[in-house]
Amino acid sequence: MLDPGQDEPAREALAQDARGRIEKGGTLKHENNWGLRKMAYEIEQRNEADYRWFRFEGTSELLDELNHNLKIADGVLRFRIFKVDASTPVMVPPAVAAPAPGSRERIGQGAHRAKDDDVETEDADEASAETAAPAE
Repeated sequence: MLDPGQDEPAREALAQDARGRIEKGGTLKHENNWGLRKMAYEIEQRNEADYRWFRFEGTSELLDELNHNLKIADGVLRFRIFKVDASTPVMVPPAVAAPAPGSRERIGQGAHRAKDDDVETEDADEASAETAAPAE
């Protein structure tokens, strides 16, 4: 997640540097530029970030190098490196959509009804927990 406060060429240079390190020490399988997106919570007083995503294969030395360089790079708000199974499908960025019309009204109405439905909701939760438990 790159700092949107930096200009586009600076953010692209950071992504190009990471891409170059990956290609030098491993194999880049897939790259995705998700663009500017709102974050779930603020990081460094920012509420949106430029999301970049790389899927690659590499050695532990490459992971250590990326970890070190991304930690100290100006303009990187946050990064994560995950180990995934090679058969895991490639992630598609979620669509950015506006809230549905009237969605606030439905939430408000549901909050008033929740008091009457507490027993049913608890029973439904218990039933789903029972079906989720492994059979012996």
